[in-house]
Amino acid sequence: MSNKAVSEKASVFGFPRERRLLTAEDYKTVFSNPVKLVCPPFTLLATPNNLGHPRLGLIVAKKNVKSAVKRNRLKRLCRQSFRLNQPGLPAVDIVLLARRGSSDMTNEVLFEHLNRLWSRVKKKCSGC
Repeated sequence: MSNKAVSEKASVFGFPRERRLLTAEDYKTVFSNPVKLVCPPFTLLATPNNLGHPRLGLIVAKKNVKSAVKRNRLKRLCRQSFRLNQPGLPAVDIVLLARRGSSDMTNEVLFEHLNRLWSRVKKKCSGC
């Protein structure tokens, strides 16, 4: 694969700063008037943005996932799933909250739940 093909693929499936929610103001905007989607391991909050691409913010509370190793694993899995699905997502800001017990699930089960959430976001927020 040529360097140009690798860089194009990275730009489509990457997770640069402009694809992340970075400030408290970004999170407040999502929490103020969200579309809420729930599945056993996660709660997803989404709000339309005017940027033309989706952005992701993660909240994995120590209260819900005690071990730092498990919190980091969940965040890695969520980021990877977002990277792979972001080309099909509408222009929304997403906050993904991990729920109690999510760290006990296997990677495959977590990816299934995340894929279902992404498809639900496409349906609910495509007309936002």
